[in-house]
Parts: sequence; C-alpha cells; structure tokens
Amino acid sequence: MLARVTREFMPGLELSRLFYVETVRPLLNQYFPWLPHTAALIGAGSEILGYDTARSTDHNWGPRLQVFLSSAADAQLRDSVHELLTERLPAEFRDYPTVFAASEAEDQPPSHWVTVAGLRPWLTEMLGFDPTDPIGLLDWLATPTQVLAEITGGAVFHDGLADENGGLQAVRAKLTWYPRDVWLYVLACQWQRIDQEEPFPGRCAEVGDDLGSAIVAARLVRDLTRLTLLMQRTYPPYSKWLGTALARSQAAASLVPPLQATMAAARWQERERNLCEGYEAAARLHNALALTPHLDPSVRPRFYDRPFRVLGAARFADALRDQIQDDRVRELPTVGAVDQFIDSTDALTGDPGRLRAAVAARLSI
Repeated sequence: MLARVTREFMPGLELSRLFYVETVRPLLNQYFPWLPHTAALIGAGSEILGYDTARSTDHNWGPRLQVFLSSAADAQLRDSVHELLTERLPAEFRDYPTVFAASEAEDQPPSHWVTVAGLRPWLTEMLGFDPTDPIGLLDWLATPTQVLAEITGGAVFHDGLADENGGLQAVRAKLTWYPRDVWLYVLACQWQRIDQEEPFPGRCAEVGDDLGSAIVAARLVRDLTRLTLLMQRTYPPYSKWLGTALARSQAAASLVPPLQATMAAARWQERERNLCEGYEAAARLHNALALTPHLDPSVRPRFYDRPFRVLGAARFADALRDQIQDDRVRELPTVGAVDQFIDSTDALTGDPGRLRAAVAARLSI
C-alpha cells in the first residue's frame, strides 16, 4: 500500500522561485553584489515539466535551483558562493527542509540543493554539446527528447548572464524545437515505426497469441502517443509521463479515448478497431500541419491478402522525407533520433558522449 501524503503541497517550481527571490538572491546581493548570475530551475525532476504532485515530495524534494556564473566567475568564485549558501541558508523554507540527501547517493551527506556552476559547462555536461555554439545535426539527433524537455522546461528566475552568449534564455530559445528538416525527419521515422507493426495485433491473435497481440498494441499506442506529441512540437517525456503529456495536449480529445480503449480491449478486433481510430486521428492531425500534400487519412481494409486493417503509415513517412530540403538529412536511414532506436533508461540517461557515438555510428554522421 502506498504511504499517505499529508503535507500541504506547493508545486516545486513555485517553491523554488520563492526560495530564490526571498532567500538566495538577498544573500547574493549582500555578499556578492557585483556578481552577475543567472538563476533557474531546469534539468531533471517532475516539477520541471509541471508534473509534480504531493507524492513527489517523498524523495529528492525541497527548494532547489541552479545559480549559474560566467566563465570567469565559475573558475574563481564557484566554491565561495557555494560555501556562503551552505553557511547562510536557513534550515527550512516554507516548512520544507533546505538540506536533504540525494536518494541515489546514500553514501553522501545531506546538503542544500542550490547548484552553483558555470553556465556553459553545466549545459555542455547535460547535453553533450555546447548550445551557445551553432547546434549541428548530431547535436539534435543524439539528445533524448526528455533532456531537451528538461532544458527548455522549468523556469528562469533571473538571467543576469544575458551578455554572455545571450544567456540562458537565448539557449532555451535555440533549443525550443527542431529545425524544420530535422523535425520532418524525426516525424518520418516515427511514422515508419508504426508502419512496421500495424498488422501484428491481428496476426498474433490469429495464431492464438492474445498476449502477443496486446503487447504489440501497447507498443503502437506508445508510438502513436510520441508521434502525436512530436506533431504538436512537444518533446515527448520519458514513459512515466507520456500519457500525462498527451492528456494535456490539444490533441487529447481525439487521441486519448481510442488509445485508452485499445489498452482496455479484451479482444484483438477491439484493439484493431480502436487503433484504427487512433491512426486516422493522427493522420488528420498530420494533414492539418500541411507539411506535405494531403494524404488519405482512411485505414485500408486489408494488409496484402490478410484480413487486418492498417493505415499504411509508410505513406506518411515517405511524404515527409520528400519535403526535406537538406540532402544530408534526406539521405539518413529511417532510424531517427536517439530515443527512437534506443530504449534503455540507463543508456539514455548515461554519458552523453556515448550516446553521441552510438548515433554517429548508426546514422554515419
């Protein structure tokens, strides 16, 4: 049984904003009044995307933020600023402790969670590339959408480093969404994933494998969810929040009911019927974007001579690839960005350098 959560809940972004305004910034103004800095809460954490609830407070929870320094100040003053905060921060803020332990690092003592770092080094460590420089094709395709959501989500409380390569707000603006050709390519690869498995729920059931039918249907629901978010220029979060993200999107009314019904279906015919409704809703959304010439959004009654209804999602993948202007992007294999062909949490959240190497090798870029 889950433990009951009884503490009055304040969303993490609001808690951290108040913590900065009422506590952290006054300390910086008093002891380092001449020091430019940027303050934000971005990166990992359910509160970054606004998905936190009272349940989130059971670990790694409290007022926290990043204080970013310029390159010169990072080298000279980072430790001093960190020590000041360690000595001067109150023990509690709005009834939440300001010092707490990291659940994944039990061998380390509790500490405050105000990260003091250079802006460019911190961003480079998170992304695997320096986003203040021009962002290249490998940078886009080797960065998981969860990470892009974490950097462009959250909030910037103060951007005092705007003179240094535009500051954090400028970086977030650059990362807001894929360049057009990269977007077309990622969409094409997502449609291709759907095309590869459309007839399988029926085929599995035909040989008596209802579990296999349900497994494939669930995979298709996940791929349709990610596709729908990508079409709405929303970086898909990791699996825990995929349904939440779709439910909060403008496409929720047309996509959530058939996808929920697919997951609840007891027979393969019900799965197929609801999947087809989801396919057609996604196809209509595609046509509304006008990224390609209009495509027939209706499902086909058969897959070759087999009695399974399919959309023929490869039609959409091909049409999108035809609209790509950059020859380098158009010639990429239909594999996609890193989280379209790697599905391991440890891999996607590990060393960005290894992800970049994997993508560079698979896509030959």
